[in-house]
Amino acid sequence: MSLKTIHRPAPVLRDTLYDRVSSWTIAMFVGVAGLCLCVVAIWLTNRLPAPPQAVPVELVEAPGGFEDGSPDETLRVDSPEPEVHDASPAEVQSDTTEIAEALETVVELSESATQQVQQQFDTGIQSTGKTGSAKGTGKKGLGIGPGTGGMPREQRWYVRFGDRAGVDEYAKQLEFFGIELGALLPDGRLVYISKLNQPTPVSRFVASGKNEQRLYMTWQGGDRRSADVELFKRASIDVRGDTAIFHFYPKPTETMLAQLELNYRNRPVTQIRRTYFAVETAGAGYQFSVIRQIHY
Repeated sequence: MSLKTIHRPAPVLRDTLYDRVSSWTIAMFVGVAGLCLCVVAIWLTNRLPAPPQAVPVELVEAPGGFEDGSPDETLRVDSPEPEVHDASPAEVQSDTTEIAEALETVVELSESATQQVQQQFDTGIQSTGKTGSAKGTGKKGLGIGPGTGGMPREQRWYVRFGDRAGVDEYAKQLEFFGIELGALLPDGRLVYISKLNQPTPVSRFVASGKNEQRLYMTWQGGDRRSADVELFKRASIDVRGDTAIFHFYPKPTETMLAQLELNYRNRPVTQIRRTYFAVETAGAGYQFSVIRQIHY
């Protein structure tokens, strides 16, 4: 028996179909990843900078001026009666009163009522006035005390709540804006009620309102005062018909109203005599809007 050498063929290395598919898949994945990185880089380099954050600005006013207008006026309004500095104005009826004069009379009476409520709120004493006369320039009064002129906000702003809404809806509006109700009691104390949307509002009493720094409004008309009386009744507080009722506005709400007033006509506050606001429904809440503005 002869032994023969067995020759085995050398192994041959070659690409299989699996290798070709895998390599193409990896190449496509790397290409797509590179393309995505390029797109992200382009987006980042062309992205607009973020707008600056708006800083809340409090609109500070310095209302006031001279009751008789400019102190340099030479026009005088004299009377044969002796001069009395705290004289009460007398009303004169005329059949030929123009519409503008009638409107001016209503505005003056409103301002007088506002000043009277201010005296009651601070001291609890109502001024009865005195008969007499005073000298003046005959010009319109644009404010009282030192300052840049113009009417203060509590005399310039009028807020109207919806008359058709029920008491519960009205209470929700007040609570949404953080408005607190107050009433000046006959004994001189001031009572506050809050949480107005609850069945029984929360009440608290203070000796006087001298330390109150918030903006407050009083009723000059409308039918909503009866709703305030009802809210006080829910808090077991009896409010009479002649009791002074106040709406105390928190600082954020006051600032919001001031910004709306400024944006309405872009007039300086020294030129604004009246601004009328209304409460409107906005989504699940409410918002204020300016419906009218009267200028000097």
